[in-house]
Amino acid sequence: MTIADLHTLTGAYALHALSARESEEFVRHLEVCEACTQEVRELRETAARLGIAAAETPGAEFRSRVMAAITEVRQLPPLVPDAGSGSGRPSRWRSWRHRLPQLALAACLVVAMAAVGVAVDAEHQVSEQHARTVAAQQQAASLSALLAAPDATFHSAPLAGGGSSTVVASQLLGQAAFVYHDLPPLPGSKVYELWFSKGGVMVPAGLVGSGAPSGAQLLAGSAHGAAGVGVTVEPASGSPRPTSAPILLTAL
Repeated sequence: MTIADLHTLTGAYALHALSARESEEFVRHLEVCEACTQEVRELRETAARLGIAAAETPGAEFRSRVMAAITEVRQLPPLVPDAGSGSGRPSRWRSWRHRLPQLALAACLVVAMAAVGVAVDAEHQVSEQHARTVAAQQQAASLSALLAAPDATFHSAPLAGGGSSTVVASQLLGQAAFVYHDLPPLPGSKVYELWFSKGGVMVPAGLVGSGAPSGAQLLAGSAHGAAGVGVTVEPASGSPRPTSAPILLTAL
């Protein structure tokens, strides 16, 4: 395995997705590569925060819905060596191995977000559950791609008033995410609003709408050209400009 290959395995190693042989080789690489060591540490911290966000217990009917849906899930074909490759090693495995961090994180995030659930009317339960699952899958795919981006940066900071956060950003993807833990509850007339700082102007980037004290949310809009990310407390419908002092303001 080349040095270039080893540099791409930080996410898979952080999620214990490497084979025993690859893991041993990567451990030796970590002894001489400070950049990969730091990246593994940051990925594990972020994965732990995302896991904490799913601490709620799913309803009793959740397992039965999952089991009923299994028969409708199309299974992936097995990985086999390409004919004529001559190496005896599946050529597809290299591309799948590089995608393991994204796939593993996406699977964890989908389960976490689906497990939270909300109460729905019985007659609309199936359709609304499907819509929530699709939204969770899209969010999970975007978050996992962001976490695995080669230029992803992680900025952890406490929140004024309580709680902690990590802002993950990638200029290559033009995306950023707000990962939060122990976010203090707000009255119904208030909401947390996300902002990009661009050219000295705060640009709205969405509302934190999960209602849970811990979670992860992508910022709306492009992160290209953003110098920082902020969070403020605003009226329930949000504001075009901040109306209160930020509880978080971090540079990217």
